[in-house]
Amino acid sequence: MQVPSILQGDSLKRLMQGAFIGFLATVVIGFNWGGWTLGSTANKMAEKSAITGGIAALASICVDKFQHASGAAANLAELRKVSSSWEQRDFVEKGGWATLPGNDQANSAVAQACANMLDSLK
Repeated sequence: MQVPSILQGDSLKRLMQGAFIGFLATVVIGFNWGGWTLGSTANKMAEKSAITGGIAALASICVDKFQHASGAAANLAELRKVSSSWEQRDFVEKGGWATLPGNDQANSAVAQACANMLDSLK
């Protein structure tokens, strides 16, 4: 049986090189621009998204507690006088607005998100 010329000698070598280069180009393009990810990367992204969503939901509760507290307008004015974000976070933590039911102390991530949301209110 006669083997086709493309599968013989130098032609076979060129065919294998082309297949490898095509495979490599597909992988590089897929992972860099095609949106492919490894399972571990997808898990990390999902976990980060869940944490961010939870913080945003809890920060909304913090903002509501802040707005319904006595002297909310004065507290908001005082919060806006504070220049750095960590001082604003501390202000919200010390005010108790980021301390959620069932917890003894404030969550700093929630306090930071709450301070950012309050600072952006008009």
